[in-house]
Parts: sequence; C-alpha cells; structure tokens
Amino acid sequence: MKINFYSLLILAFGTLLVSCTESNDLPNEYGRLSIKLTDAPFPHDLVAEANVTIFKIDARYKGDVEMDDSDTEDNGSSVESDDDNSSFVVLMENEVRVNLLDLTNGITENLLDKDVPVGSYDLVRVYVTGVNVVLTNGTTYDLKVPSGSQSGIKIFIDPELVVSGGLSADLLLDFDVSRSFVAKGGTKDLASITGFNFKPVIKASNLSTAGTLAGIITEISEEVSVSIEGVQVSIFDGDTQITSTFTDADGRYMIMGLEAGSYTVKIEKEGYGLQTFSDIEINAANKTELDVEVETLLQ
Repeated sequence: MKINFYSLLILAFGTLLVSCTESNDLPNEYGRLSIKLTDAPFPHDLVAEANVTIFKIDARYKGDVEMDDSDTEDNGSSVESDDDNSSFVVLMENEVRVNLLDLTNGITENLLDKDVPVGSYDLVRVYVTGVNVVLTNGTTYDLKVPSGSQSGIKIFIDPELVVSGGLSADLLLDFDVSRSFVAKGGTKDLASITGFNFKPVIKASNLSTAGTLAGIITEISEEVSVSIEGVQVSIFDGDTQITSTFTDADGRYMIMGLEAGSYTVKIEKEGYGLQTFSDIEINAANKTELDVEVETLLQ
C-alpha cells in the first residue's frame, strides 16, 4: 500500500509540474503593442487648433492562430470579424481628444499600450468624431467626417507590424494636417478662408524599423550663434517629397517614422539661402542628427 501511495504522490507532483510549465508558456502568446500619434505640421499660421476625437482603434490580425469572431481574450482584447472574414483586434474604445497642432517635432500622444495576440498586423482602423478647426481669430468650423465614425479611417502598415511573444512593438500614426484639412476659399489671410474639407491622410510607421531625423537650425548674428524659428525641413526620396516639418522657437526640429534608407534633406526659409543635403542616412530605430547653419540672403 505504501508503494502505491508514493507512486500516486509522484504522479500527482509530476502532473503539477507540467501544469505550471504550460501556464508559464501563456505569456508567449501575447506581446505588447503601443500606438502613438504625431502630426506633420500645418504650413501656415492662420490656424490655432485642428481638433479630432478618436474613440476606437482596431487592427487587422494576419497571424496563423485562428480565433472565433466572438472571442474575448483574457487581457481584454476583443476580436471582431470583417466582411472579408479578416479578424480585427479591438485595441481601444475610449475617447481621446487631441489638438493635432500640438503634436510636432517629436511630441506624441500615447493612444494605447496593451497586450495583444502575437502575429502580424497589416491594417489599422481609426474611428474619429468631433473634428473641427479653430482659426487664430477664434472662428470655428465643424467638419463632416467621411465614414471615419462608421467604418473607420483605414491605415495600411507596410511592412506588416509583427508582435512577438513577451516583446514590445511600437506603431506611430503620423496625421498629416496640411493634407487632411483642406481650406476652402484661400489661405492668404483669415478673411479668405470660408471653411475646410476633412480628407484624412495618416501614415503608419513601425518604430522598430523606422528612424528619426533631428537637429537645430542656426545663423551667426554679431558673431553669436542664434537659433531660427519657422525654418522648413523637407525630406525627399529621389524627387518625391516624403514629409516636412518646421523648427520651433529654439530652432529645433524632429521628424519621426522615416523608413531606413538614404534621403535628400532641404532646408529653406524666406530670406535665407536654400541648402540641400544629399545621401543622409536614416537607420532603423536610431536618430540621425543634422545641425545646419544658414546664411541670410544679401539684400
């Protein structure tokens, strides 16, 4: 009887070890995903605010694991099915109101940071409402949202974002305000603007495969280096302009979400000479520094 008792005890202990091992493997089924929002700056100073409220974000899941349409994972990530039978993981369902003009030169809004099923994601849908533009004279225009509140704004991720077990992945959404908020009338002065059309343009960048360009623009004034505000820094891939930004009050600029590669950078501001820099290398998950000293054009 003692032999049988000890045999049962050993068997029970072995079963417990297997159970614990399987439990420890569970975290590898999930990885951490964070999504940040930034803005490609508006190229004029007639607008004080460009507001948008994001109330839901989901992502198309392209992994090999099959999940039921009605599944709700232990970490709170619910899974829905689209008409084409693709699985969408609901990432966020709470309102976040942002003034996109505040998100420039490396400033971002953290939209979410949560555990999601491992695998690849190739599409994000952002659902928005409450879009409006406030001019510097206080005039406010409420804008219609074309399908953004019903089917979401579709943003493709290329290359696909891969979430690995126990690791973190970071996605940057670059909301191009200058192309998304199209002024009616003219943009020479406040009186010429009669409203805006909302045509959202958002780029998704995987921060693990993308890099950053940053620096400071200065000039020499009375033998002292002085920073310059409002200098336009434009990024070109061949003859195609990828994005641009403007220096802040300290003369600093930062452009995030650039895919690794070689680019041409142009520095320009009225009253100063245009400067062009070729073969500027951007490396994945790294920052490239480009400080420039500009010269005033002779009057």
